[in-house]
Amino acid sequence: MDVTLGSIFLSEVVGTALLILLGGGVVANVVLAKTKGFNGGWLLINFGWGFAVYIGVLAAYLSGAHLNPAVTVGLITAGTTEFVDGIPVDFASTFTYFGGEMVGAFLGAVLAWVTYKKHFDASDDAGAKLAVFSTGPAIRNYAWNLVTEIIGTFVLVFAVLSFSRQGETPGLAALGALPVAIVVVSIGISLGGPTGYAINPARDLAPRIAHAILPIRGKGSSDWSYAWVPVVGPLLGGALAGWASLVLLPTVGAV
Repeated sequence: MDVTLGSIFLSEVVGTALLILLGGGVVANVVLAKTKGFNGGWLLINFGWGFAVYIGVLAAYLSGAHLNPAVTVGLITAGTTEFVDGIPVDFASTFTYFGGEMVGAFLGAVLAWVTYKKHFDASDDAGAKLAVFSTGPAIRNYAWNLVTEIIGTFVLVFAVLSFSRQGETPGLAALGALPVAIVVVSIGISLGGPTGYAINPARDLAPRIAHAILPIRGKGSSDWSYAWVPVVGPLLGGALAGWASLVLLPTVGAV
């Protein structure tokens, strides 16, 4: 099958939509009133996000399953010449990935809201409603929150690049669906406490936009004062992982 920018876009939309639907869905199940999973706890959310990544990667194999602008940026700074066979790294392909990831994340967030609509209505906690869509810090300190997101994303993207050197398709698919799910669960359990581990600009920004637009009863603020942290932090973390791979994983640049 010939891969085109159109098929890349669609692959990223579908994979990222499934990622956010299932990831946002597990948060909704734990934090919204009167759900079967109410108060299920942090570990349920961690594993739910890991399984969500697993499904997203499987669905988006055609594009390499970036599902995350930070992964795309990391591949670029690592010196990758083709995102997949026949798709060179250039302005058009890069923004095709970014666009698919953002559209998919927005659609996934909307579907999560539709799924839990009655529970959004039954909940009075505006913060819990926002948590279904986007991350927020446990202790608000923008500089340290930024550092946390940089570190968490560095771990994710460096792991992806360490497998890419073996000649597989660049992206999360290079790591394999199950290993990348384990990486995400590990990041959540170990590094997710301070900020809720966005580690993905599309995962946070597009659903936050959905939160702002959707007619959610009693939703409160979308917390735009914090919104730059889970965008800038992951992009920096992804870029740093790519640059580090040139020194520590020199064969990645030949992917």
